[in-house]
Amino acid sequence: MKRIALLLFIHHSSLFTLHSFAQLPGITLKTMDGQTVKTDTLNNQGKPFIISFFATWCKPCNRELSAIQEVYEDWQEETGVKLIAISIDQAQNINKVKPLVDEHGWEYDVLLDPNSDFRRALGIQMIPFTLIVDGKGKIVHKHNGYTDGAETELIEKVRELTK
Repeated sequence: MKRIALLLFIHHSSLFTLHSFAQLPGITLKTMDGQTVKTDTLNNQGKPFIISFFATWCKPCNRELSAIQEVYEDWQEETGVKLIAISIDQAQNINKVKPLVDEHGWEYDVLLDPNSDFRRALGIQMIPFTLIVDGKGKIVHKHNGYTDGAETELIEKVRELTK
């Protein structure tokens, strides 16, 4: 009987874990110009949005964000999607974020997570890490890593949400 109770507990615990981050946790981050933003209030006026975790030193992250930038305007016209880039650069490197964003011409909303509080709250271990959040604020897709062309998968998932 104890064994059955333990199995039921484990089963229910795993269900909770799978759904525990269906919504974004409420972590306080800052914009590049110092404004405070609460992550559980991130939205795109009822349309899906992408959250991409990156760091200035992460080459695959920079390749992914640059590849998306090339098609970002088309994505926005077609689906209304917006991308929010979250830098996990530590405090001593935070001054490198704006020059990198400006250099690449990234037109994303950029937030700073210098203590990786938001990243840890979502259980993210490695970057690049990308989330798609639907128009109701639920995380509907997660993707780790980047290979050339992976941005096509992202827009396909967004298109599914806008049909």
